Amino acid sequence: MLEARGLTKQFGGLTVVRDVSFSLTRGEILGYLGPNGSGKSTTIKMIVGLLEPTSGAILFDDKNIEDDPVAFKRRLGYVPEEPHLYTHLTAAEYLMLVGRLRGLETDRIAAKSQELLRLFELHDARYATMSAYSKGMRQRVLLAAALLHDPDVLVLDEPFSGLDVSADLLFRTFLQALAAQGRAILFSSHRLDVVEKVCRRVVILHHGKVVADDSVAALRALRTASLEDVFAEVTRQEDVSTTANHIVNVVRTW
Repeated sequence: MLEARGLTKQFGGLTVVRDVSFSLTRGEILGYLGPNGSGKSTTIKMIVGLLEPTSGAILFDDKNIEDDPVAFKRRLGYVPEEPHLYTHLTAAEYLMLVGRLRGLETDRIAAKSQELLRLFELHDARYATMSAYSKGMRQRVLLAAALLHDPDVLVLDEPFSGLDVSADLLFRTFLQALAAQGRAILFSSHRLDVVEKVCRRVVILHHGKVVADDSVAALRALRTASLEDVFAEVTRQEDVSTTANHIVNVVRTW
């Protein structure tokens, strides 16, 4: 359904994404992982149209999205890493704005927004401007906005940031329900425990390159006991206990 083919992105003389390829099919939740600076968010911004690739292509249903980017975006839902919102608006006003920009009918937006706000436990705060919302509340508004037009593809960049335990469980469960209905979901997160529970397959980046692309079960079977251990191994993370002890020593002695 969605394919990244040889994606490369350069900023000046710096290559931050190098020949990245992967595919995402209907009904799949694909975990997209990597340490800070590995190129995850840059890849995602290319997929959703915020950045142009230096080379390579993004295909949706075997068609290059550059041929008709508006048609692709109509079928795309996106939750960015940072919850940039018009905080002088209420959540209902923001969802109405998003719905109108997507060409939905006003009555449909109003009815759907109210139900999503209720289910996302934001109904009691519906008359407050989002400047008074916590980070977790703003994240729920972004998730509601991404779902408002019933997209075929969801691209989620750290979608659970700021969510409490109950909201975290709810969103994990409904993502699996969406996938079961045939949605394709690209899920980027540093929460390896969540990725391990939600995703059957992961792609791991390191220094802008794909260093692993396989099912979670296969990676665990071939390498180590947990996805966290696999991640540390393929991205060559040093022993954190050693670094932690060095930090303590610096703090105590300098």
